[in-house]
Amino acid sequence: MQLNTFHSEARLTIEIISPHKQEKTHLHIEATQGWVALRLQELWEYRELLYFLTWRDIKVRYKQTVFGVAWAVIQPFFTMIVFSLFFGKLAKVPSDDLPYPIFSYAALLPWNLFASSLGQSANSLVNSANLIKKIYFPRLVIPLSSVLSGTVDFAIAFTILLGMMIYYGIRPTSTVWLLPFFLLLTLITALGVGVWLSALNVEFRDVRYVVPFLIQFWLFATPVAYPSSLLTGGWRILYGLNPMTGVVEGFRWALLGTQPPSAMLGVSAFISLAIFVSGVLYFRRMEKGFADLV
Repeated sequence: MQLNTFHSEARLTIEIISPHKQEKTHLHIEATQGWVALRLQELWEYRELLYFLTWRDIKVRYKQTVFGVAWAVIQPFFTMIVFSLFFGKLAKVPSDDLPYPIFSYAALLPWNLFASSLGQSANSLVNSANLIKKIYFPRLVIPLSSVLSGTVDFAIAFTILLGMMIYYGIRPTSTVWLLPFFLLLTLITALGVGVWLSALNVEFRDVRYVVPFLIQFWLFATPVAYPSSLLTGGWRILYGLNPMTGVVEGFRWALLGTQPPSAMLGVSAFISLAIFVSGVLYFRRMEKGFADLV
Protein backbone atom coordinates (compact mmCIF):
# COMPACT_ATOMS: atom_id res chain seq x y z
CA MET A 1 0.00 0.00 0.00
CA GLN A 2 1.33 3.41 -0.97
CA LEU A 3 0.54 6.64 0.88
CA ASN A 4 0.90 10.08 -0.70
CA THR A 5 0.19 13.26 1.22
CA PHE A 6 -0.71 16.69 -0.12
CA HIS A 7 -1.30 19.61 2.18
CA SER A 8 -2.31 23.23 1.98
CA GLU A 9 -2.67 25.87 4.68
CA ALA A 10 -5.84 24.42 6.22
CA ARG A 11 -6.22 21.01 4.56
CA LEU A 12 -4.31 17.72 4.49
CA THR A 13 -5.09 15.11 1.81
CA ILE A 14 -3.89 11.52 2.16
CA GLU A 15 -3.94 9.41 -1.01
CA ILE A 16 -4.06 5.67 -0.32
CA ILE A 17 -3.13 3.43 -3.30
CA SER A 18 -3.89 -0.28 -3.06
CA PRO A 19 -1.07 -2.41 -4.62
CA HIS A 20 -3.45 -5.14 -5.78
CA LYS A 21 -6.50 -3.37 -7.11
CA GLN A 22 -4.70 -0.17 -8.05
CA GLU A 23 -7.50 1.78 -6.43
CA LYS A 24 -7.04 5.21 -4.99
CA THR A 25 -8.76 6.43 -1.84
CA HIS A 26 -8.53 10.02 -0.68
CA LEU A 27 -8.80 11.01 2.97
CA HIS A 28 -9.25 14.73 3.62
CA ILE A 29 -8.40 16.27 7.00
CA GLU A 30 -9.39 19.90 7.35
CA ALA A 31 -8.92 22.39 10.18
CA THR A 32 -12.12 23.72 11.68
CA GLN A 33 -13.02 27.25 10.71
CA GLY A 34 -14.91 29.82 12.81
CA TRP A 35 -17.46 28.61 15.32
CA VAL A 36 -17.52 24.87 15.98
CA ALA A 37 -19.99 22.43 17.50
CA LEU A 38 -20.01 22.24 21.29
CA ARG A 39 -19.95 18.40 21.40
CA LEU A 40 -20.96 18.44 25.06
CA GLN A 41 -21.57 14.67 24.91
CA GLU A 42 -17.79 14.28 25.04
CA LEU A 43 -17.88 15.47 28.64
CA TRP A 44 -19.92 12.40 29.54
CA GLU A 45 -17.60 10.14 27.58
CA TYR A 46 -14.64 11.55 29.53
CA ARG A 47 -16.43 11.58 32.89
CA GLU A 48 -13.76 9.40 34.51
CA LEU A 49 -11.07 11.89 33.50
CA LEU A 50 -13.22 14.68 34.94
CA TYR A 51 -13.46 12.76 38.22
CA PHE A 52 -9.70 12.17 38.47
CA LEU A 53 -8.83 15.78 37.60
CA THR A 54 -11.32 17.05 40.19
CA TRP A 55 -9.89 14.75 42.83
CA ARG A 56 -6.36 15.82 41.82
CA ASP A 57 -7.24 19.49 42.33
CA ILE A 58 -8.65 18.73 45.78
CA LYS A 59 -5.54 16.82 46.88
CA VAL A 60 -3.10 19.37 45.46
CA ARG A 61 -4.91 22.21 47.23
CA TYR A 62 -4.22 20.79 50.68
CA LYS A 63 -1.04 18.83 50.05
CA GLN A 64 1.66 19.54 52.65
CA THR A 65 -0.52 22.04 54.54
CA VAL A 66 -0.56 22.18 58.33
CA PHE A 67 -4.30 22.69 58.76
CA GLY A 68 -5.43 20.69 55.70
CA VAL A 69 -9.13 20.95 54.87
CA ALA A 70 -9.60 23.23 57.89
CA TRP A 71 -8.67 26.06 55.52
CA ALA A 72 -12.12 25.60 53.97
CA VAL A 73 -13.55 26.90 57.25
CA ILE A 74 -10.78 29.26 58.39
CA GLN A 75 -11.02 31.61 55.41
CA PRO A 76 -14.78 32.38 55.47
CA PHE A 77 -14.94 32.28 59.29
CA PHE A 78 -12.21 34.88 59.85
CA THR A 79 -13.53 37.00 56.99
CA MET A 80 -16.89 36.93 58.77
CA ILE A 81 -15.21 38.12 61.99
CA VAL A 82 -13.55 41.03 60.17
CA PHE A 83 -16.80 42.01 58.44
CA SER A 84 -18.73 41.75 61.73
CA LEU A 85 -16.24 44.03 63.46
CA PHE A 86 -15.88 46.74 60.82
CA PHE A 87 -19.22 46.64 59.01
CA GLY A 88 -21.47 45.30 61.77
CA LYS A 89 -20.09 47.01 64.89
CA LEU A 90 -18.32 50.13 63.63
CA ALA A 91 -20.19 51.06 60.45
CA LYS A 92 -23.56 49.77 61.74
CA VAL A 93 -24.45 48.28 58.35
CA PRO A 94 -28.01 46.83 58.44
CA SER A 95 -28.35 43.06 58.22
CA ASP A 96 -32.05 42.49 57.39
CA ASP A 97 -32.95 41.89 61.06
CA LEU A 98 -30.46 39.01 61.33
CA PRO A 99 -27.39 38.76 63.57
CA TYR A 100 -24.64 40.26 61.45
CA PRO A 101 -22.23 37.29 61.79
CA ILE A 102 -24.71 34.84 60.31
CA PHE A 103 -25.88 37.43 57.75
CA SER A 104 -22.35 37.84 56.38
CA TYR A 105 -21.27 34.21 56.73
CA ALA A 106 -24.29 32.96 54.76
CA ALA A 107 -23.25 35.25 51.90
CA LEU A 108 -19.57 34.35 52.12
CA LEU A 109 -20.27 30.67 51.41
CA PRO A 110 -21.54 31.07 47.80
CA TRP A 111 -19.13 33.97 47.27
CA ASN A 112 -16.05 31.98 48.33
CA LEU A 113 -17.17 29.10 46.13
CA PHE A 114 -17.43 31.48 43.19
CA ALA A 115 -14.16 33.30 43.91
CA SER A 116 -12.05 30.18 44.47
CA SER A 117 -13.56 28.42 41.44
CA LEU A 118 -12.94 31.47 39.27
CA GLY A 119 -9.34 31.83 40.43
CA GLN A 120 -8.59 28.14 39.87
CA SER A 121 -10.33 27.82 36.50
CA ALA A 122 -8.80 31.01 35.05
CA ASN A 123 -5.30 29.53 35.38
CA SER A 124 -6.28 25.89 34.83
CA LEU A 125 -5.27 25.59 31.15
CA VAL A 126 -1.86 27.18 31.63
CA ASN A 127 -1.20 25.00 34.68
CA SER A 128 -2.14 21.87 32.69
CA ALA A 129 0.02 22.71 29.66
CA ASN A 130 1.91 19.39 29.69
CA LEU A 131 -1.32 17.40 29.72
CA ILE A 132 -2.84 19.43 26.88
CA LYS A 133 0.20 18.95 24.65
CA LYS A 134 0.34 15.17 25.06
CA ILE A 135 -3.16 13.76 24.58
CA TYR A 136 -6.53 14.72 23.21
CA PHE A 137 -9.57 15.15 25.43
CA PRO A 138 -12.25 17.85 25.60
CA ARG A 139 -10.36 20.79 27.09
CA LEU A 140 -13.51 21.97 28.86
CA VAL A 141 -12.86 19.18 31.37
CA ILE A 142 -9.96 21.17 32.88
CA PRO A 143 -11.79 24.37 33.99
CA LEU A 144 -14.85 22.27 34.87
CA SER A 145 -12.82 20.13 37.26
CA SER A 146 -11.43 23.28 38.90
CA VAL A 147 -14.95 24.54 39.52
CA LEU A 148 -16.30 21.23 40.84
CA SER A 149 -13.41 20.81 43.28
CA GLY A 150 -14.59 23.91 45.15
CA THR A 151 -17.84 22.22 46.17
CA VAL A 152 -15.93 20.18 48.76
CA ASP A 153 -14.83 23.36 50.56
CA PHE A 154 -18.39 24.67 50.32
CA ALA A 155 -19.82 21.53 51.93
CA ILE A 156 -17.34 21.68 54.81
CA ALA A 157 -17.93 25.38 55.47
CA PHE A 158 -21.70 24.88 55.24
CA THR A 159 -21.63 22.70 58.36
CA ILE A 160 -20.34 25.72 60.32
CA LEU A 161 -23.30 27.75 59.06
CA LEU A 162 -25.68 25.09 60.36
CA GLY A 163 -23.97 25.27 63.76
CA MET A 164 -24.31 29.06 63.77
CA MET A 165 -28.02 28.79 62.98
CA ILE A 166 -28.47 26.47 65.95
CA TYR A 167 -26.52 28.86 68.17
CA TYR A 168 -28.65 31.87 67.16
CA GLY A 169 -31.88 29.86 67.22
CA ILE A 170 -32.64 30.38 63.51
CA ARG A 171 -34.62 27.72 61.70
CA PRO A 172 -34.41 27.07 57.94
CA THR A 173 -37.32 28.52 55.99
CA SER A 174 -39.80 26.63 53.84
CA THR A 175 -37.81 27.66 50.74
CA VAL A 176 -34.64 25.86 51.87
CA TRP A 177 -35.21 23.28 49.12
CA LEU A 178 -34.13 25.97 46.61
CA LEU A 179 -30.55 26.00 47.92
CA PRO A 180 -29.34 23.46 45.31
CA PHE A 181 -30.64 25.81 42.59
CA PHE A 182 -28.56 28.71 43.93
CA LEU A 183 -25.56 26.41 44.32
CA LEU A 184 -25.95 25.37 40.67
CA LEU A 185 -26.30 29.02 39.63
CA THR A 186 -23.06 29.80 41.49
CA LEU A 187 -21.23 27.03 39.63
CA ILE A 188 -22.66 28.11 36.27
CA THR A 189 -21.54 31.70 36.88
CA ALA A 190 -18.07 30.64 38.00
CA LEU A 191 -17.65 28.28 35.05
CA GLY A 192 -18.94 30.86 32.57
CA VAL A 193 -16.51 33.53 33.70
CA GLY A 194 -13.79 30.92 34.23
CA VAL A 195 -13.86 29.55 30.68
CA TRP A 196 -13.76 33.08 29.29
CA LEU A 197 -10.70 33.96 31.37
CA SER A 198 -8.96 30.59 30.94
CA ALA A 199 -9.20 30.83 27.14
CA LEU A 200 -7.99 34.42 27.20
CA ASN A 201 -5.19 33.52 29.61
CA VAL A 202 -3.73 31.07 27.10
CA GLU A 203 -3.21 33.88 24.60
CA PHE A 204 -2.74 36.84 26.94
CA ARG A 205 -0.83 35.97 30.12
CA ASP A 206 -1.76 39.35 31.62
CA VAL A 207 -5.06 37.75 32.62
CA ARG A 208 -3.47 36.02 35.60
CA TYR A 209 -2.67 39.43 37.08
CA VAL A 210 -6.12 40.81 36.38
CA VAL A 211 -8.04 37.97 38.07
CA PRO A 212 -7.13 38.81 41.73
CA PHE A 213 -8.08 42.46 41.18
CA LEU A 214 -11.31 41.42 39.44
CA ILE A 215 -12.30 39.14 42.33
CA GLN A 216 -11.55 41.82 44.93
CA PHE A 217 -13.56 44.45 43.07
CA TRP A 218 -16.40 41.99 42.44
CA LEU A 219 -16.61 41.22 46.18
CA PHE A 220 -17.47 44.80 47.10
CA ALA A 221 -19.85 45.06 44.13
CA THR A 222 -21.80 42.09 45.56
CA PRO A 223 -24.09 42.35 48.62
CA VAL A 224 -21.92 40.20 50.89
CA ALA A 225 -21.10 42.72 53.64
CA TYR A 226 -24.31 44.72 53.12
CA PRO A 227 -27.89 43.93 51.99
CA SER A 228 -29.29 44.80 48.60
CA SER A 229 -32.35 46.13 50.43
CA LEU A 230 -30.45 49.41 50.71
CA LEU A 231 -31.50 49.90 47.09
CA THR A 232 -35.10 50.31 46.01
CA GLY A 233 -37.16 50.19 42.84
CA GLY A 234 -35.38 50.06 39.51
CA TRP A 235 -31.97 50.27 41.14
CA ARG A 236 -32.44 46.74 42.51
CA ILE A 237 -33.11 45.39 39.01
CA LEU A 238 -30.10 47.27 37.66
CA TYR A 239 -28.01 45.85 40.51
CA GLY A 240 -29.09 42.39 39.34
CA LEU A 241 -26.83 42.80 36.30
CA ASN A 242 -24.15 41.56 38.64
CA PRO A 243 -24.92 37.81 38.42
CA MET A 244 -23.64 37.14 41.94
CA THR A 245 -26.16 39.58 43.40
CA GLY A 246 -29.08 37.26 42.74
CA VAL A 247 -27.06 34.25 43.92
CA VAL A 248 -26.05 35.76 47.28
CA GLU A 249 -29.42 37.32 48.05
CA GLY A 250 -31.22 34.20 46.88
CA PHE A 251 -29.05 32.04 49.12
CA ARG A 252 -29.87 34.21 52.15
CA TRP A 253 -33.56 34.25 51.28
CA ALA A 254 -33.85 30.49 50.78
CA LEU A 255 -32.07 29.66 54.03
CA LEU A 256 -32.67 32.58 56.39
CA GLY A 257 -35.89 34.15 55.10
CA THR A 258 -34.59 37.61 54.13
CA GLN A 259 -36.27 39.82 51.54
CA PRO A 260 -37.02 37.84 48.33
CA PRO A 261 -34.77 38.83 45.40
CA SER A 262 -37.77 38.69 43.01
CA ALA A 263 -37.05 40.43 39.69
CA MET A 264 -33.41 40.95 40.62
CA LEU A 265 -32.93 37.18 40.70
CA GLY A 266 -34.36 36.81 37.20
CA VAL A 267 -31.95 39.40 35.82
CA SER A 268 -28.98 37.79 37.57
CA ALA A 269 -29.94 34.30 36.37
CA PHE A 270 -30.26 35.53 32.77
CA ILE A 271 -26.85 37.24 32.91
CA SER A 272 -25.29 34.09 34.42
CA LEU A 273 -26.65 31.91 31.62
CA ALA A 274 -25.58 34.43 28.98
CA ILE A 275 -22.03 34.49 30.35
CA PHE A 276 -21.96 30.70 30.53
CA VAL A 277 -23.22 30.08 26.97
CA SER A 278 -21.02 32.75 25.40
CA GLY A 279 -18.01 31.57 27.42
CA VAL A 280 -18.39 27.94 26.33
CA LEU A 281 -18.85 28.98 22.70
CA TYR A 282 -15.73 31.16 22.78
CA PHE A 283 -13.79 28.42 24.58
CA ARG A 284 -14.69 25.84 21.92
CA ARG A 285 -13.74 28.22 19.14
CA MET A 286 -10.28 28.85 20.63
CA GLU A 287 -9.75 25.26 21.79
CA LYS A 288 -8.04 24.07 18.63
CA GLY A 289 -5.09 26.40 19.25
CA PHE A 290 -4.52 25.72 22.96
CA ALA A 291 -1.80 23.08 22.43
CA ASP A 292 0.24 25.51 20.31
CA LEU A 293 -0.04 28.44 22.74
CA VAL A 294 0.21 27.07 26.28
